[in-house]
Amino acid sequence: MLENSIRRMPRPQGVAQMDPQELRDNFMVTNLFESGQLRGTFTDLDRLVLGGVFPTEKSIELPNHPETGRGFFLEQRELGAINVGGPGVVQADGKILSASSWSCVYAGVGTQKLIFESKEPKNPAKFFFLSCPAHAPHPAAVMQRDEAAAMPLGSTAGANQRVIRKFIHAGGIRSCQLVMGFTELAEGSVWNTFPPHTHNRRTEIYFYFDLGDRVLAHFMGEPTATRHLWVQNEQAVLSPSWSIHSGCGTGNYKFIWGMAGENQTFDDMDAVKSANLR
Repeated sequence: MLENSIRRMPRPQGVAQMDPQELRDNFMVTNLFESGQLRGTFTDLDRLVLGGVFPTEKSIELPNHPETGRGFFLEQRELGAINVGGPGVVQADGKILSASSWSCVYAGVGTQKLIFESKEPKNPAKFFFLSCPAHAPHPAAVMQRDEAAAMPLGSTAGANQRVIRKFIHAGGIRSCQLVMGFTELAEGSVWNTFPPHTHNRRTEIYFYFDLGDRVLAHFMGEPTATRHLWVQNEQAVLSPSWSIHSGCGTGNYKFIWGMAGENQTFDDMDAVKSANLR
């Protein structure tokens, strides 16, 4: 089920005045997975769509939606999906892509039929997906966790030792503008993306998973007017270009990050000094 309404981002001046529930209603997506269903939300963040596919006994086909304005969903879009569940399979116009846990699947513009299924219904796959507009076709592809470009960052002393795994980017799975991967924190580390940054040329979406019963404070807002959101397992946060995006959990966790915008340069960001945060 793809929502009929579009999640529209408020202006930063209004965000500073919002109460906690208003912040959650505007910037969080909490109902991504429901057994046997596809759920999705359109946003006005570079026209990104985010969603979850949870196939159990039956396969699930990506439906079209009037909001695309096209004959089928990926007629003028591309899509990336990372599997955070058991082993799965994605069919892209008949091409079989085997998607083990923590692997990434990509389907390019022009893909008419995209089907998600689980190899083991008792241990079902869970696909978190992002889709954005695209202007040129790239071939359907899959990349396993250990094939992704890995970038170690942080330290145990800073409680932010982590590994960034890049799947969809200029040096990996090729796309038009979508960039996608995930970050896994080492045991004992709780901070991600700190010190924080913004990037006016791209918007971003975070999807937190593997938290178990732990919770996480996600920090957002303009650097001089920060706010926070309390996030639980398998919930997503929308991050406009003007907002920082950083988090601190009660234990280690993983999160998927995805971006769309003017370029695919991973380190194109505007750093914010910790001392300047308010």
